[in-house]
Order: sequence, then C-alpha cells, then structure tokens
Amino acid sequence: MDLYLVPSNESVGNCATVQPLSNAKFMVKSLDTIRRPIEQELKEFEKRFRQSMKSHVPLLDKVTYYIVQRKGKQIRPMFVFLSAAVCGSISDSTYIASTFVELIHTASLVHDDVVDDSFERRGFFSVNALWKNKIAVLVGDYLFSHSLTLALKHQEFRLLQISSNAVNEIAVGELLQIEKARRLDIKEEVYYEIIQRKTASLIAAACSSGAASVTKDDEIIEKMRLFGEKIGIAFQIKDDLFDFGTDDVGKPLGIDIKEKKMTLPLIYALENASKSDKRKVINIIKRHNEDKNKVAEVINFVRNSGGLEYATKAMVQYKKEAFDILETFPASEAKTALRDLVTFVTERTK
Repeated sequence: MDLYLVPSNESVGNCATVQPLSNAKFMVKSLDTIRRPIEQELKEFEKRFRQSMKSHVPLLDKVTYYIVQRKGKQIRPMFVFLSAAVCGSISDSTYIASTFVELIHTASLVHDDVVDDSFERRGFFSVNALWKNKIAVLVGDYLFSHSLTLALKHQEFRLLQISSNAVNEIAVGELLQIEKARRLDIKEEVYYEIIQRKTASLIAAACSSGAASVTKDDEIIEKMRLFGEKIGIAFQIKDDLFDFGTDDVGKPLGIDIKEKKMTLPLIYALENASKSDKRKVINIIKRHNEDKNKVAEVINFVRNSGGLEYATKAMVQYKKEAFDILETFPASEAKTALRDLVTFVTERTK
C-alpha cells in the first residue's frame, strides 16, 4: 500500500494553499510510488547497467553477475534521472551518467567490505567472503576504472570530470576516517569533512551529472551538486542514527562503535560529557568494542546525552537547505518525485 506525501496545510480542491517545500511536513511515499515518473527509464538503465558489467574474463563475469543479482534500491540512479528531468529532458547522456554513478557506488561497497572485514552485504555473502580480499579489491578497481572509461568512451568529458572527482573524494574520505578511528580525536568539523567526501560526494555526483547530461549551464549543474551534497550529508546522519536505535534495520546495532567510527551522536555525547565519562567511553571503544555489554553501555550513554536529538536536528537542517535549493526550480512531476525521494532517504526506517 502506498503512503501519500501531503503538505500539512493542504486543503481539498483547487484553492489549496500549499506551504513552501522547506517548511512542509510530509509522510513518506514508497519507493515504487516515487519511481513511477521514471519507471521506464529505470528499466532501460537496468539493461544497460547489466550490459556494462560484462567482460571477456569468466571469473570477473561470475563475480559481477553475483553483484548484479543482489542489487540495492537504486537510489543514486533515481537521483540522476530525476535531477535530469528537473533540469531538462532525459537523454542518452543521462543513461551514461546513471551507469557510471552506480558502478562507482558498487565499487565502493565492494572495497568497504574489504576495509571493514565484513562478510555480509544486504543479507548475502559479500564478494570478499566468497572470493577473498585479493579478488574483491581487483573487482572494485575494475568497476571504478570501468566507470571512468565509460564516460571517456562516449566523450562525455563533463561527466568524466564529475565521476573522477567522486572517486577521489570517496578514497580520501575513507582514509581520513581510518586515520581518525585510530586516534579517536575527531571533532564535529572533521566528521562533516569525512561524510562529505565519503558519502555525500557520490550523491552530489549523481545530481550534478544528471543535470550535466541535459544542460551546459554551469550554475544549474553546481546548484544540483550542492543539492545532492546536502542530501548526502543528511542521508549519512540518518544512517548514523540507526546505530543507536531499537529497531531491526538490517544493520547490527552498535556496528559503528565496534568499527571505531565516530559518528555525530557519539561526538556530541563525548563533547558534553564529564572527563571521567569521556575517558570511560573512549576506553570502551578502543579496547572493549567487541564486548556486547560494553557496547550497550556506550549506546545508552549516547541515548541519554541528547546526542540523538542533536544529530536529528542537524539532519533536518540539511534537508531543509536541500529543499530550499529544489524550490528554485519550476514545478514538475520530476520535482515532486525528487522531493519525495529526499523525504524517503531522510525518514526511512531502514
């Protein structure tokens, strides 16, 4: 059953007064409903994406086939197509943009599982669990390089610039996170730098490449990049909040603590804690992060500190800023769907 997204002060009939996007309260639509304006484009994208993954190496084909069969929600291709439709008419370049964005995303997930020693992805064995780290790293490298050569092959030089920058930002963000995890001295501004590079840069690339596939107007492309960056930051904060939740979201509770990842709720809690509490919590994260009871102590510490409320407020602010940008574009079915997609990624329950 679909959930319908309705501004909180909307009345029935043609005389309805609708408040601005940035201030409206919405219910979350299902992804199936959100994707309807671009349903045919997404089906065509799937065919092209599967084709782009094929090679002449049997082992590589076997691994990439396994990956494709376990596709995710395709959030990033949706951002590409909807951004393109908001800025112009979806073109062949849009399909190229959506394909390289999904290739980069897939490659980053394969590499993440290696870095995090994770043997599960979306309820299935990860690539490194089945084929070991060496093959997983090489497959990830292939997907990254393939995304860049795809843009080059079609002489999409603006798209190549966007995708190359995203690959660079993801790598730098991952290394920065690893460095800070060793020292556990991360401040809020460093946290934002990490998630801007590691997560938000790819959603920014999805939105800006969607725009760049239909227009050469640098101002519009930059506007969509900034829109995507703000959504990416809000998306990551929402993901961080799951670590301290109570519901089953397909992600083990406290996994970020076990991996020594300093997230916004935890950073806020530590910055506002007494010296003794701060030493105790940092000691648990450093030395007892595999102890379920100790990890539960940290989770309760964050819950009781106001850290969840603080992070939620920050997420809502970034979403508002994204809505403010979107509000500058003309009304359209794609704009409504893009607004709904933003609501979905920031209000999702898993």
